[in-house]
Amino acid sequence: MIPNFQTVDDPKTPYVPLRVRDKWWLFIKESVDPYAFVTAAAGAGISQIGNDDPKYGVGGDSYLQRFGAAQADLTTQNFFQDAVLASLFREDPRYFRRGPGSSVPKRIGYAMSRIVITRRDSGHDSFNFSGIMGMGMGIALSDVYYPPRSVGGGELEYRVVTSLAASALGNLLPEFWPDIREKLNHLRHKQP
Repeated sequence: MIPNFQTVDDPKTPYVPLRVRDKWWLFIKESVDPYAFVTAAAGAGISQIGNDDPKYGVGGDSYLQRFGAAQADLTTQNFFQDAVLASLFREDPRYFRRGPGSSVPKRIGYAMSRIVITRRDSGHDSFNFSGIMGMGMGIALSDVYYPPRSVGGGELEYRVVTSLAASALGNLLPEFWPDIREKLNHLRHKQP
């Protein structure tokens, strides 16, 4: 149900780098996928409940503004991270699973580390310039469409911290979901 355009599931798959046009296509697929709209709607709803950032106020119009801002946030970060900067720095924006051949603690550490470490087109790991800078550029651009009371030092810091945490935790799902799904399928078929 949840699209996973950015994950290479099998750690034994020989590495093939994405071409520049593939990185742009990845950005487009992530940005127009219905799940992106569901994610933006959910994020806007959570923000709406407590009138959190962006502070557009309460009511239906405020929710629509939050939804538009959330969709713009997702799209701009994907644009900078996956298309522009990944192409410029020759980095691969995909997540490469470590897989069940490693211990759970090592897999958790690996998944969390991928916010600052990425695979280069050469196949070697390096600092994730496109991920970190793209996130920062997307957050900075949001100051253009966020209301003035949601722009500034404290709010910016909060958005950076939550984006980093969401990215790190977001890597746990593609790392472990295939294993969980396999166990669930095994249990389902085992029942009489």
